[in-house]
Amino acid sequence: MKIVLVAINTKYIHSNLAVYALSSYARAKGEEVVVCEYTINHDADDILQDLYQKRPDVVAFSCYLWNYLYINELTYELRRLLPNVDIWLGGPEVSYESEAHLKNHPEIRGILLGEGEETFFRLCRSYRAGKDFSEVEGILYREGEKIIATKPRACLNLDDLPFPYDDFAKMEHKILYYESSRGCPFSCSYCLSSVDRNLRFKSLPKVYAELDRFLEAKVPQVKFVDRTYNAKVEHALAIWEYIKEHDNGVTNFHFEVAADILKQSELDCLKSLRPGLVQLEIGVQSTNEKTITEIHRVMDIDKVRTITAALKERGNINLHLDLIAGLPYETYERFQKSFDDLYAMRPHQLQLGFLKVLKGSYMFEHVREYGILYHERPPYEVMRTKWITYDEIISLKQVEQMVETYYNSGQFSTMLGLYFCRQKKEWGEEKPFAFFRRLADYYLQKGQMTISQSRMKKYELLLDFLESEGEDRTLYEEAAVYDLYLRENLKSRPGFAKKTDDLLRDWKKQFGSKRHIEGFSYDFTGGSFYEFARMPEKEHVRVGFFYEEKDPVTGNVRVKRISDDEAGANDGNSSSNG
Repeated sequence: MKIVLVAINTKYIHSNLAVYALSSYARAKGEEVVVCEYTINHDADDILQDLYQKRPDVVAFSCYLWNYLYINELTYELRRLLPNVDIWLGGPEVSYESEAHLKNHPEIRGILLGEGEETFFRLCRSYRAGKDFSEVEGILYREGEKIIATKPRACLNLDDLPFPYDDFAKMEHKILYYESSRGCPFSCSYCLSSVDRNLRFKSLPKVYAELDRFLEAKVPQVKFVDRTYNAKVEHALAIWEYIKEHDNGVTNFHFEVAADILKQSELDCLKSLRPGLVQLEIGVQSTNEKTITEIHRVMDIDKVRTITAALKERGNINLHLDLIAGLPYETYERFQKSFDDLYAMRPHQLQLGFLKVLKGSYMFEHVREYGILYHERPPYEVMRTKWITYDEIISLKQVEQMVETYYNSGQFSTMLGLYFCRQKKEWGEEKPFAFFRRLADYYLQKGQMTISQSRMKKYELLLDFLESEGEDRTLYEEAAVYDLYLRENLKSRPGFAKKTDDLLRDWKKQFGSKRHIEGFSYDFTGGSFYEFARMPEKEHVRVGFFYEEKDPVTGNVRVKRISDDEAGANDGNSSSNG
């Protein structure tokens, strides 16, 4: 009896916690299970061939928004090739309207509902024993023409779950996912996590032991999938203190937090962490109080501002702030304010997402009331509502593309920092949304919106746009050169860079690719990530870029003003605000 668990991820660097959790639990109880991971970028026929050659008796797929249609195609063809194989599905995309799914897909034998570890193990045991499935709690299955639902399974004690990963060598170069709790204390109407209000935590000794395994293996990144990580202060703080004390200097931990409920003790701990040890994702979603109330959230936006500023003080934590377009009462104009409010906080990433109407969510139940039209195919993304038109959604998607390219990449921080500083100083505060909207219009005018550009082309387009806005091109060309060298020691210089001099060539001979020196007409070293307190004065400066020292939070290298006298024998020991 060969049982295969299948994960189909969005990218190679991702891993699927669900299949590893199910397989480790089953193996701990004596069952043999094969795990196969692919991505949606694989040719479907290649996956089909691989599964076919394994000659499985049972195949179980983990289903999400991003792979559901892909899996439907695979299961249909797999059953045609292997008519005796039993195919099972599990995951959030099939947990609701599961009976309809079975009726519409006769190739599927059954669906696992809710938490899957014990259910999957019992299913495996039933296959080995040759018994029927009527005693396996938590499933919906086909028996001839009948569809049978078994008794729901009770929630598990999280301390009974084994560590999901048994071979880190197989996971090299991948992001690994981990949970220290299940359930969510909040009732956000767009989210399926609100359905499971049974918030449970792993005991801290168990969490510590499992974190040790990540730390010992020096896993590059571990993403906690706890829906609101800091829902319980004592639990969250203890884990942050533990990773601080056992920091291996390599592993980064990602957490989704509610900023406005962070306590001072948690802030003090976070501020004390090594730069790059932790990154935080804060789901603001909207700054419109009416919207926040309607989606059943509780959030103090003023506290979010205060906490975000506090978290940025030391520059040691990478911050992501999230918005969702298409929520109730969020018109196009009001969304612009939400965007500008978040941009003013200068997160390292401003993630602009679009409402997905998930089956089983409160939002799904109220689509008519809200006038929501959404795609009927996954990911069920909003097209219009009572408050926003499809034309406006398209506009927001274009703005999102500009934000991803020019803000979230972190590659244009000096150029954008200068622009907004100059605007504030000379013409009053420029609204960020309006800037990115005009930039999108420029892309459309030049026929560039649907074209994949090289990195250098993106700089050239931004320079052309700023010049068309009446900006001093020379200033921004120098800022572009500065931004480019902040990220890497270029092998070839851009066409808009000044000519090199003997000093630069001397540094090349002395330091090779480890350092670079560049002359500028402005001192850009006084700025921080996307921000300048004041416009730099025009003066001749030389700046050294030290590629041995990269900021793990911003991705930029250390910089330092270099005098002509010290340039030839610089030891690189000085620090700067670069």
